[in-house]
Amino acid sequence: MPAVQALQVDVLVVGAGPAGAAFALNLAPFKNLLMIDAAAQPELRIGESLPAAAARLLADMGLYDDFIRQGHCPAQLNTSNWGGVGHVEQDAMRNLDGHGWYLDRLQFDTWLQQAAQQRGAALLQQTKLLSFQRDPADKSCWLVELDSRGKLLTIQTRLMVDATGRKSLIARRNGGNRRVHDKLSCSWIIGQDHANTAGVSDLVAEAGGWWYTSSLPNQGRILAFYTDADLPQAHATNHPIGLMNRLAFQAALSQQLRDYGFEPGSQHGFCAAHSATLDRIAGDGWVAVGDAAISFDPLSSQGLFNALYTGLAAAEAASRHLAEGDAAWGDYRQEISRIQLAYQHHLQAWYAEETRWPDQLFWQRRQAGTSL
Repeated sequence: MPAVQALQVDVLVVGAGPAGAAFALNLAPFKNLLMIDAAAQPELRIGESLPAAAARLLADMGLYDDFIRQGHCPAQLNTSNWGGVGHVEQDAMRNLDGHGWYLDRLQFDTWLQQAAQQRGAALLQQTKLLSFQRDPADKSCWLVELDSRGKLLTIQTRLMVDATGRKSLIARRNGGNRRVHDKLSCSWIIGQDHANTAGVSDLVAEAGGWWYTSSLPNQGRILAFYTDADLPQAHATNHPIGLMNRLAFQAALSQQLRDYGFEPGSQHGFCAAHSATLDRIAGDGWVAVGDAAISFDPLSSQGLFNALYTGLAAAEAASRHLAEGDAAWGDYRQEISRIQLAYQHHLQAWYAEETRWPDQLFWQRRQAGTSL
C-alpha cells in the first residue's frame, strides 16, 4: 500500500457507533475531529431500546426534534413474568418522563453519524486501525497508522477516543484492564408482527435464562434469549432453529407471540451481552466511551442510553483535557464510577428477585453474586 502524507487532527475517534458518534457530534463544532469505522455502513445490531430519560439527553445535545421526526416506535407497555409474581404490566403513563422508544437501529445509528458529520466531523468508513504510538517528535501527539480501503494513512492526533465497544482496544493497549463480570450471551431473531402490537415488550424468566421481545417500527419484532455462553442452552440456541425450538417450551410466551402474529425472519445473531468494566477509562491522550468504558447487562435497558451519555460527558471532559491536560479527566472518572456502582446494585437486586430455579447454574451464579 503506498504511503500518503500524514493528516493532522485534534481528535481521532476509533469506532463510529452510537457512543463514538455522540462524542463526535458534541465536540466536532469546536475541534478538528475524525471518526473511523471498519464497516462500510452501520451494521444491524441488537439493542433497540431507548428509555424515556433519553429525551432530556437528546434535547441537551440539540437532537430531540430531529429524533422525533424519524418515527421510532413509542414504548407504551412493558409486561413481565419475573420472580414468580405472575404476569405484571407497567404502562408508560406511570413514568414521569413519559414513554421510551423501540428503535430502528440501522436508521438510528446512521442518523447519529450524519449528525456528527453535519456538525463538522469527518468520517472514514472501511478503515481499520493498524498501529499507534507516541510521536517521537512531539510527545503530546499520537502517530496512528490506518488502512483505509487499501490505502495507508498516517494520522497525527492529540487525543484518541476508544469507541471500539466491548473490545476496549485503545484502553487495553494503554494499560487498562477490562474486567468481565459474567458470561451472558444473546441469541436473537427479527421478524414481523401481523397484529397491531406497536409499543409492547415482554420479559420472561425461565430455568436457563430469560427471554425478551419487543415491537419495532413498521410492525417489526425482535425476540431474544439470554443465557451464559458456557452453558448447554447457549450452544443449543445459537442458531434460529434451536432458538425457536426452545421457545416452544415457553407456553405463555409462545401464545403471546402467536397473538401478535409474529413470524420470524432471516435476520439472526448471537453475541456477547456480559457486564464489564475498565479499571482505567481515561489517561494520557486517550479516553473510552460507551461499551468500551462500561458494558451493561441488557436486563437494565441502559446500553444505548449509556452510549449517548458517556459520549456527551467524555466530549465535555475532552474539551477541557485538550486545554488543561490529564487533570481534566477527574470528573469523568468519578461519574463513570458512580454509574458503575449504581448499576451493579440495581442489577443484583433485579436478579435476586428470581428464586424459582435454585438448582440451575444460570440462577445460582446470580443469586451468589459470583457472576456480577
